[in-house]
Amino acid sequence: MNKTYNNKAWFFVLPVLLLVAFSAAIPLMTVVNYSVQDTFGNNEFFWAGTDWFDEILHSDRFWDALGRNLFFSFIILAIEIPLGIFIALNMPKKGIGVPVCLVLMALPLLIPWNVVGTIWQVFGRVDIGLLGRTLASLGIDYNYVRDPIDAWITVIVMDVWHWTSLVVLLCYAGLVSIPDAYYQAAKIDGASRWAVFRYIQLPKMKRVLLIAVLLRFMDSFMIYTEPFVVTGGGPGNSTTFLSIDLVKMAVGQFDLGPAAAMSIVYFLIILLLSWVFYTVMTSSDAEEGGRDHG
Repeated sequence: MNKTYNNKAWFFVLPVLLLVAFSAAIPLMTVVNYSVQDTFGNNEFFWAGTDWFDEILHSDRFWDALGRNLFFSFIILAIEIPLGIFIALNMPKKGIGVPVCLVLMALPLLIPWNVVGTIWQVFGRVDIGLLGRTLASLGIDYNYVRDPIDAWITVIVMDVWHWTSLVVLLCYAGLVSIPDAYYQAAKIDGASRWAVFRYIQLPKMKRVLLIAVLLRFMDSFMIYTEPFVVTGGGPGNSTTFLSIDLVKMAVGQFDLGPAAAMSIVYFLIILLLSWVFYTVMTSSDAEEGGRDHG
């Protein structure tokens, strides 16, 4: 039997496509235009070709910021994914504790990014911040404004506090979708808690974990507001990620050509790494599914 297609559905999608074209495609084309031109002012431009891209790709400043970005994203994924799984596994599945835990988990996600940065900026201050004063009273020399390691710890802990909840909620959604029959069969077979996690819970969470890894990687790699509010990219350039360096170049120095080229390279790196993450995780899932059917 032939399937009937209703092309009228495109009329419902058309407003979204137009909105995306206006809010994303047109600005992107503007950035591409700036990346291949130069100007001496007075809104007069001349062709520069790939000069800005060549300058960016041979800049130590760019590679240093990229290295900090990759290191930060690696730490965030290494902490938040296992921590989110652990918290989701220990959350109640029934009773009054379920809505309470879900609300508590959702609270950090409701706070705007600049507010999160301001909270941790004050929280970590040595003179008036609860964290800073407590550590100082314990004899711990902590100062995120002066010490690069303290600045990194502060930014990482802040991100873990803010975004681990997203991983928890995604993992919890995957866990509650597992039928009770799986657990009953495991109980009859005398499976250990680790075996239940390894062969029942983890496989059923793979799809939501893929979403969690992709979202957390992209968000952590594009992070800007929180570290900018807390450290301003300092001390020195220790927490200057690509996003902060890009804003400094475009707004602070008003180097529109190099900034446009850097933003395109930045976008392509995110696109490439996200594609690699997706391909690796989906291919491993497909291989395991093939072995199960075999």
